[in-house]
Amino acid sequence: MSKLADYELALNAVRERTDFAPKVGIVLGSGLGGLADEIEVVTRISYKELPGFPRSTAEGHKGEYIFGYLGGVPVVLMNGRVHYYEGYPMQQVVLPVRVMALMGVQAIILTNAAGGLNLGFHPGTLMCINDQNTAFVPSPLVGPNDSKLGVRFPDVSAIYDKELIATLHKVADDLGIELADGVYLQITGPAYETPNEIKMFALFGADAIGMSTGCEAVALKHMGMRILGISCITDMAIINTTFETSHEEIQKVANRAGVQLQQLVKEVIKRI
Repeated sequence: MSKLADYELALNAVRERTDFAPKVGIVLGSGLGGLADEIEVVTRISYKELPGFPRSTAEGHKGEYIFGYLGGVPVVLMNGRVHYYEGYPMQQVVLPVRVMALMGVQAIILTNAAGGLNLGFHPGTLMCINDQNTAFVPSPLVGPNDSKLGVRFPDVSAIYDKELIATLHKVADDLGIELADGVYLQITGPAYETPNEIKMFALFGADAIGMSTGCEAVALKHMGMRILGISCITDMAIINTTFETSHEEIQKVANRAGVQLQQLVKEVIKRI
Protein backbone atom coordinates (compact mmCIF):
# COMPACT_ATOMS: atom_id res chain seq x y z
CA MET A 1 0.00 0.00 0.00
CA SER A 2 1.27 3.44 -0.94
CA LYS A 3 1.98 5.75 1.98
CA LEU A 4 3.28 9.29 2.27
CA ALA A 5 6.84 7.97 2.20
CA ASP A 6 6.15 6.36 -1.19
CA TYR A 7 4.79 9.63 -2.56
CA GLU A 8 7.74 11.59 -1.21
CA LEU A 9 10.18 9.07 -2.70
CA ALA A 10 8.61 9.57 -6.13
CA LEU A 11 8.44 13.34 -5.62
CA ASN A 12 12.13 13.45 -4.76
CA ALA A 13 12.89 11.51 -7.94
CA VAL A 14 10.94 14.13 -9.89
CA ARG A 15 12.82 16.95 -8.16
CA GLU A 16 16.15 15.32 -9.03
CA ARG A 17 15.18 15.73 -12.68
CA THR A 18 13.54 19.16 -12.62
CA ASP A 19 12.91 22.09 -10.28
CA PHE A 20 10.03 23.30 -12.45
CA ALA A 21 7.16 24.69 -10.32
CA PRO A 22 3.76 24.05 -11.98
CA LYS A 23 0.71 26.11 -11.06
CA VAL A 24 -1.90 23.73 -12.47
CA GLY A 25 -1.99 19.96 -12.96
CA ILE A 26 -3.89 18.36 -15.84
CA VAL A 27 -4.74 14.68 -16.34
CA LEU A 28 -5.32 13.71 -19.97
CA GLY A 29 -7.93 11.04 -20.68
CA SER A 30 -8.25 8.57 -23.57
CA GLY A 31 -8.01 10.30 -26.94
CA LEU A 32 -7.41 13.69 -25.31
CA GLY A 33 -3.64 13.69 -25.54
CA GLY A 34 -3.68 16.45 -28.17
CA LEU A 35 -3.27 19.00 -25.40
CA ALA A 36 0.24 17.65 -24.89
CA ASP A 37 1.14 18.99 -28.34
CA GLU A 38 0.17 22.49 -27.21
CA ILE A 39 2.72 22.55 -24.39
CA GLU A 40 5.92 24.55 -24.52
CA VAL A 41 7.82 21.61 -23.04
CA VAL A 42 10.49 22.12 -20.40
CA THR A 43 11.00 18.45 -19.58
CA ARG A 44 9.34 15.03 -19.75
CA ILE A 45 9.61 12.33 -17.11
CA SER A 46 8.44 8.79 -17.85
CA TYR A 47 6.69 6.94 -15.05
CA LYS A 48 9.27 4.22 -15.67
CA GLU A 49 11.91 6.56 -14.21
CA LEU A 50 10.08 7.02 -10.91
CA PRO A 51 10.31 4.52 -8.02
CA GLY A 52 7.09 2.72 -7.15
CA PHE A 53 5.15 4.19 -10.07
CA PRO A 54 2.59 2.06 -11.90
CA ARG A 55 2.98 1.74 -15.69
CA SER A 56 0.25 2.77 -18.12
CA THR A 57 -0.78 -0.19 -20.28
CA ALA A 58 -3.96 1.21 -21.86
CA GLU A 59 -3.73 2.10 -25.54
CA GLY A 60 -3.20 5.83 -26.05
CA HIS A 61 -1.82 6.40 -22.55
CA LYS A 62 1.92 7.14 -22.79
CA GLY A 63 2.62 7.25 -19.08
CA GLU A 64 4.65 10.39 -18.47
CA TYR A 65 4.65 13.75 -16.75
CA ILE A 66 5.11 16.71 -19.08
CA PHE A 67 6.33 19.95 -17.49
CA GLY A 68 6.03 23.19 -19.40
CA TYR A 69 3.93 26.21 -20.30
CA LEU A 70 0.40 26.22 -21.68
CA GLY A 71 -0.72 29.68 -22.73
CA GLY A 72 2.07 31.08 -20.59
CA VAL A 73 0.92 29.21 -17.46
CA PRO A 74 3.33 26.73 -15.84
CA VAL A 75 1.64 23.32 -15.83
CA VAL A 76 2.32 19.64 -15.33
CA LEU A 77 0.43 17.15 -17.48
CA MET A 78 -0.19 13.50 -16.79
CA ASN A 79 0.00 12.21 -20.34
CA GLY A 80 -1.72 8.95 -19.61
CA ARG A 81 -3.12 7.57 -16.37
CA VAL A 82 -3.36 4.10 -14.90
CA HIS A 83 -6.64 2.35 -14.24
CA TYR A 84 -7.90 -0.09 -11.64
CA TYR A 85 -8.66 -2.62 -14.39
CA GLU A 86 -4.95 -2.82 -15.22
CA GLY A 87 -4.49 -4.80 -12.01
CA TYR A 88 -3.05 -2.18 -9.66
CA PRO A 89 -4.37 -1.63 -6.12
CA MET A 90 -6.48 1.52 -5.96
CA GLN A 91 -3.92 3.22 -3.69
CA GLN A 92 -1.35 2.81 -6.47
CA VAL A 93 -3.77 3.93 -9.18
CA VAL A 94 -4.01 7.34 -7.50
CA LEU A 95 -0.28 7.61 -6.75
CA PRO A 96 0.49 9.79 -9.82
CA VAL A 97 -2.17 12.40 -8.99
CA ARG A 98 -1.17 12.45 -5.32
CA VAL A 99 2.44 13.13 -6.32
CA MET A 100 1.21 15.86 -8.66
CA ALA A 101 -0.62 17.47 -5.74
CA LEU A 102 2.56 17.34 -3.65
CA MET A 103 4.34 19.32 -6.39
CA GLY A 104 2.48 22.37 -5.10
CA VAL A 105 -0.11 22.92 -7.82
CA GLN A 106 -3.05 25.17 -6.98
CA ALA A 107 -5.63 23.04 -8.78
CA ILE A 108 -5.91 19.85 -10.82
CA ILE A 109 -8.07 19.36 -13.91
CA LEU A 110 -9.21 15.77 -14.51
CA THR A 111 -10.37 14.87 -18.03
CA ASN A 112 -11.75 11.63 -19.40
CA ALA A 113 -13.60 9.98 -22.25
CA ALA A 114 -16.99 8.71 -21.09
CA GLY A 115 -20.14 7.00 -22.25
CA GLY A 116 -23.29 9.12 -22.26
CA LEU A 117 -26.28 8.17 -20.10
CA ASN A 118 -28.13 11.48 -20.41
CA LEU A 119 -30.47 11.43 -23.42
CA GLY A 120 -29.77 15.14 -23.94
CA PHE A 121 -26.13 14.37 -24.79
CA HIS A 122 -24.56 13.30 -28.06
CA PRO A 123 -21.11 12.00 -29.07
CA GLY A 124 -18.76 14.95 -28.71
CA THR A 125 -20.65 16.62 -25.84
CA LEU A 126 -18.35 18.14 -23.23
CA MET A 127 -19.65 17.69 -19.69
CA CYS A 128 -18.52 19.57 -16.62
CA ILE A 129 -18.57 17.07 -13.75
CA ASN A 130 -20.51 18.56 -10.84
CA ASP A 131 -20.81 15.36 -8.80
CA GLN A 132 -19.82 11.72 -8.99
CA ASN A 133 -20.61 8.16 -7.91
CA THR A 134 -17.73 5.86 -6.93
CA ALA A 135 -19.83 3.26 -5.10
CA PHE A 136 -18.86 0.60 -7.66
CA VAL A 137 -15.07 0.84 -7.22
CA PRO A 138 -12.84 0.43 -4.14
CA SER A 139 -12.00 3.63 -2.29
CA PRO A 140 -8.36 4.79 -2.50
CA LEU A 141 -8.66 5.80 1.17
CA VAL A 142 -9.14 2.27 2.51
CA GLY A 143 -6.41 1.32 4.98
CA PRO A 144 -4.38 3.29 7.52
CA ASN A 145 -4.77 7.04 7.19
CA ASP A 146 -1.80 9.41 7.19
CA SER A 147 -2.97 12.65 8.79
CA LYS A 148 -0.25 14.53 6.90
CA LEU A 149 -2.19 13.84 3.71
CA GLY A 150 -5.69 14.44 5.03
CA VAL A 151 -8.31 13.59 7.63
CA ARG A 152 -9.61 10.07 8.20
CA PHE A 153 -13.16 10.94 7.07
CA PRO A 154 -12.97 13.69 4.42
CA ASP A 155 -16.08 15.59 3.38
CA VAL A 156 -16.73 15.01 -0.33
CA SER A 157 -20.13 16.73 -0.52
CA ALA A 158 -18.58 19.33 -2.85
CA ILE A 159 -15.79 17.24 -4.37
CA TYR A 160 -15.54 19.42 -7.49
CA ASP A 161 -14.69 23.06 -6.82
CA LYS A 162 -17.72 25.31 -7.34
CA GLU A 163 -15.64 28.36 -8.24
CA LEU A 164 -13.73 26.40 -10.87
CA ILE A 165 -17.01 25.08 -12.26
CA ALA A 166 -18.32 28.64 -12.56
CA THR A 167 -15.08 29.71 -14.25
CA LEU A 168 -15.32 26.83 -16.72
CA HIS A 169 -18.87 27.83 -17.68
CA LYS A 170 -17.84 31.46 -18.09
CA VAL A 171 -15.00 30.39 -20.38
CA ALA A 172 -17.34 28.15 -22.40
CA ASP A 173 -19.78 31.04 -22.83
CA ASP A 174 -16.99 33.40 -23.87
CA LEU A 175 -15.70 30.90 -26.44
CA GLY A 176 -19.15 29.87 -27.68
CA ILE A 177 -18.58 26.23 -26.72
CA GLU A 178 -21.52 24.08 -25.65
CA LEU A 179 -20.93 22.73 -22.15
CA ALA A 180 -23.25 20.44 -20.22
CA ASP A 181 -23.29 19.61 -16.50
CA GLY A 182 -23.65 16.17 -15.03
CA VAL A 183 -22.83 13.34 -12.66
CA TYR A 184 -19.96 11.00 -13.53
CA LEU A 185 -20.08 7.36 -12.43
CA GLN A 186 -16.95 5.21 -12.30
CA ILE A 187 -16.97 1.45 -12.84
CA THR A 188 -14.03 -0.94 -12.67
CA GLY A 189 -13.96 -2.05 -16.32
CA PRO A 190 -12.38 -3.24 -18.52
CA ALA A 191 -15.60 -4.70 -19.94
CA TYR A 192 -18.11 -2.16 -21.16
CA GLU A 193 -21.52 -2.13 -19.50
CA THR A 194 -24.34 -4.56 -20.23
CA PRO A 195 -27.68 -3.06 -21.35
CA ASN A 196 -29.18 -3.78 -17.93
CA GLU A 197 -26.25 -2.16 -16.12
CA ILE A 198 -26.62 0.93 -18.28
CA LYS A 199 -30.30 1.23 -17.35
CA MET A 200 -29.43 0.77 -13.66
CA PHE A 201 -26.69 3.41 -13.70
CA ALA A 202 -29.03 5.88 -15.42
CA LEU A 203 -31.64 5.25 -12.73
CA PHE A 204 -28.98 6.06 -10.15
CA GLY A 205 -28.75 9.56 -11.59
CA ALA A 206 -25.53 9.22 -13.60
CA ASP A 207 -25.15 11.28 -16.77
CA ALA A 208 -21.85 9.76 -17.89
CA ILE A 209 -19.91 6.60 -17.14
CA GLY A 210 -16.25 5.65 -17.34
CA MET A 211 -13.36 3.74 -15.80
CA SER A 212 -11.28 6.49 -14.19
CA THR A 213 -11.37 9.94 -12.56
CA GLY A 214 -13.67 9.32 -9.60
CA CYS A 215 -11.04 7.57 -7.49
CA GLU A 216 -8.50 10.28 -8.37
CA ALA A 217 -10.93 12.98 -7.27
CA VAL A 218 -11.48 11.26 -3.92
CA ALA A 219 -7.72 10.98 -3.30
CA LEU A 220 -7.16 14.63 -4.27
CA LYS A 221 -10.06 15.92 -2.17
CA HIS A 222 -8.58 13.99 0.76
CA MET A 223 -5.49 16.18 0.29
CA GLY A 224 -7.54 19.39 0.13
CA MET A 225 -6.97 19.98 -3.58
CA ARG A 226 -9.20 22.13 -5.78
CA ILE A 227 -10.54 19.87 -8.54
CA LEU A 228 -12.21 20.48 -11.89
CA GLY A 229 -13.52 17.57 -13.94
CA ILE A 230 -14.44 17.46 -17.64
CA SER A 231 -15.83 14.45 -19.52
CA CYS A 232 -15.86 14.09 -23.28
CA ILE A 233 -18.91 12.02 -24.23
CA THR A 234 -17.60 9.65 -26.88
CA ASP A 235 -20.62 7.36 -27.30
CA MET A 236 -24.21 7.22 -26.16
CA ALA A 237 -24.20 4.11 -23.99
CA ILE A 238 -27.86 4.60 -23.03
CA ILE A 239 -28.92 4.39 -26.69
CA ASN A 240 -26.39 1.99 -28.21
CA THR A 241 -27.37 -0.97 -26.05
CA THR A 242 -27.52 -3.29 -29.08
CA PHE A 243 -24.26 -2.15 -30.68
CA GLU A 244 -20.70 -3.06 -29.82
CA THR A 245 -18.52 -0.28 -28.38
CA SER A 246 -14.85 -0.22 -29.36
CA HIS A 247 -11.89 1.60 -27.85
CA GLU A 248 -10.89 2.76 -31.34
CA GLU A 249 -14.23 4.50 -31.98
CA ILE A 250 -14.09 6.16 -28.57
CA GLN A 251 -10.64 7.54 -29.33
CA LYS A 252 -11.79 8.90 -32.70
CA VAL A 253 -14.65 10.89 -31.15
CA ALA A 254 -12.42 12.10 -28.31
CA ASN A 255 -9.83 13.28 -30.83
CA ARG A 256 -12.46 15.34 -32.67
CA ALA A 257 -13.94 16.87 -29.51
CA GLY A 258 -10.47 17.36 -28.08
CA VAL A 259 -9.99 20.59 -30.01
CA GLN A 260 -12.73 22.33 -28.03
CA LEU A 261 -11.54 20.75 -24.81
CA GLN A 262 -8.08 22.16 -25.44
CA GLN A 263 -9.55 25.63 -25.92
CA LEU A 264 -11.46 25.36 -22.65
CA VAL A 265 -8.51 24.12 -20.61
CA LYS A 266 -6.07 26.67 -22.04
CA GLU A 267 -8.36 29.54 -21.08
CA VAL A 268 -9.47 28.14 -17.71
CA ILE A 269 -5.92 27.75 -16.39
CA LYS A 270 -5.29 31.44 -17.09
CA ARG A 271 -8.14 32.29 -14.70
CA ILE A 272 -7.23 29.97 -11.82
